[in-house]
Amino acid sequence: MPQLLMDGVALLVGVVFVALIAAAVAAIVISGRRQKARLLAWTAQTGWSLRASAPELTERWTGEPFGIGSGRRATNVLTGTWQGRPAMAMQYMYTTRSGKQTTRHIREVVVLTLPAFLPTLELRPEDLGTRLVKAFGGQDIEFESEDFNRAWRVTSRSPKFAHDVVHPQLMERLLRPGAEANLRIEGLDILTWRTGRLDVDRLATRLGLLGAVVGTIPRFVWLDHGYDPMTSTSPEGEK
Repeated sequence: MPQLLMDGVALLVGVVFVALIAAAVAAIVISGRRQKARLLAWTAQTGWSLRASAPELTERWTGEPFGIGSGRRATNVLTGTWQGRPAMAMQYMYTTRSGKQTTRHIREVVVLTLPAFLPTLELRPEDLGTRLVKAFGGQDIEFESEDFNRAWRVTSRSPKFAHDVVHPQLMERLLRPGAEANLRIEGLDILTWRTGRLDVDRLATRLGLLGAVVGTIPRFVWLDHGYDPMTSTSPEGEK
């Protein structure tokens, strides 16, 4: 191949590569601007506030997706109230490394604050990952509903607390279509998380699911942990 032709091909490849990089950067910038506009629209509609970042939140919880990797950041943090409860949503990011490969992970996290400190309880929809964990001896608390056992993996250091909270009413709610979500009660919060950026179009649905879980917690569970929903000022629905 003549040198002139080779130089032309190399130049063309370089131009295409630069153009692709520029297009990717432009797409990221445009997507970020659109997300910011949707976040601001949410705050205008709900009265919530928006913070660009909140470094203190990266250490607030210990379970997944927190406590993993490095370069942890909590960004686009929305705070407000939902059905009378303090609530929060954020875009959480962290980095993992495997050999020379670096991967940036993005998670949407949605949180409701609880009226009392509760033991940790995690519910995750069954998938290949949860089945592998169970196959190697990972905990999975069993309940009277086989349909629920097949659909969800439940873990807690207190099986009694798990059985008190995951009663037939909650199992029925979580077996409805669209209820599949990672859920965890941890201390004074209940949270859900998923892969991807913060999406305000789904935020009301996710907050509604968290509120439904909290609303089914029996009164005796709250009483065991120093809180009485019958005598305290609390959102409707606690029992």
